[in-house]
Amino acid sequence: MAGDTARVGIIGASGFTGAELLRICAQHPGLDVAFATGDSQAGTAAADLYPGLAPAYPDLVFQAWDPALLDGVDGVFVGLPHGASQTLMADVLGKVRTVVDLGADFRLSDPADYQRWYHEPHTAPELLDRFVYGLPELHRDRLEGADAIAAPGCYPTATTLALRPLVDAGLIHTEGIIVDAVSGVSGAGRPPKPHTTFCAVDENVEAYGLLDHRHTAEMDMNLGATVLFTPHLVPMNRGILATCYARPAVDGLSTDAVLKVLAQRYADEPFVVASHRSPSTKATLGTNAAHVTARYDARTGTVVSIAAIDNLGKGASGQAVQCMNLALGLPETQGLAVVGTAP
Repeated sequence: MAGDTARVGIIGASGFTGAELLRICAQHPGLDVAFATGDSQAGTAAADLYPGLAPAYPDLVFQAWDPALLDGVDGVFVGLPHGASQTLMADVLGKVRTVVDLGADFRLSDPADYQRWYHEPHTAPELLDRFVYGLPELHRDRLEGADAIAAPGCYPTATTLALRPLVDAGLIHTEGIIVDAVSGVSGAGRPPKPHTTFCAVDENVEAYGLLDHRHTAEMDMNLGATVLFTPHLVPMNRGILATCYARPAVDGLSTDAVLKVLAQRYADEPFVVASHRSPSTKATLGTNAAHVTARYDARTGTVVSIAAIDNLGKGASGQAVQCMNLALGLPETQGLAVVGTAP
């Protein structure tokens, strides 16, 4: 690092998470983008693909990946499709101070889970233990100075922030947890797909990944639970709202009690807002913030805990930058917004 500034590269920068990384880095006084790769867009100016980046990156051109790009770089963000990082990491680990992988390749601790949920064996299982799961609210101490970080998935981030304090406090059972969550279309990535075209998405809400969505494995891992997870695609660009249901594990539970647990757990967390207010995706738009609340319904004997995040912010690129800040010794909140852009 040169003084208080680190040089970073972005591998897979032409997708939505890569573009969000570029946007955040443009406003980050401690991170200087050294290169941005995008093999499918190699030779394309970043400003041509994302005109909003033009003021900050008038001359940046997406490059094809080459390990020589790592020379003189302090940290690397990797935003590639699932499976690609497993073969890439041999060329990256040890060449820079910190790697933050935004894909799912190193999130799960058990190699067998990749066969179960991703339907293919992990090709670099020996590296799984090297990666720290990048949810600072759970693993801040391990992230400080870490050289390999696996940024969590968007749905598991929201779900874990909503439920983990209640699990740790012993207020809810870990069996029979149900999570219903909605996501904006950017969560499906930049390449067009039949179900993400305007005509398919506009004025439509659709459940998908029924009983087998890949993020279920992360939720189970983070909560030590068995989760029934159903995601839904809704006609908005960005945002996730996760509504989580669990059975109480203690008698005499109340809404005040569950809210108190959330408030105490997140009192010193810079990016988590715990309150009685019902979270909304607009409140987190363009930020690294998470808004959470909870209720206890005595009539049905159910705890309801809700979290809202921006899927490209706290659900991906913002959280990746938060982790990079911790790993490189920069202020954790540097370059990251907490105030949403609504209205």
